Amino acid sequence: MDKRLQAIDSRRVIRVLKHYGFILKRSKGSHLQYVGFVKNRPRLVTVIDRQRRFPIDTLKSMIRQSGLSEEEWLDALDS
Repeated sequence: MDKRLQAIDSRRVIRVLKHYGFILKRSKGSHLQYVGFVKNRPRLVTVIDRQRRFPIDTLKSMIRQSGLSEEEWLDALDS
């Protein structure tokens, strides 16, 4: 089956980040910042809490911020 990136909510985004060891660093209002190390580099990803669905472009931006590939991201969604 062909895996494709789809719009997902903030809970699933946070679940993927936690899967790769990201931890909540700080929050302000509805914005949460998760920090983690990917390929020995520190990464910071900002997620809007309680977002029903992130548009694909926003989701791709978060994937770039995390330093993960789309394949790694999709694999974590399946687990």
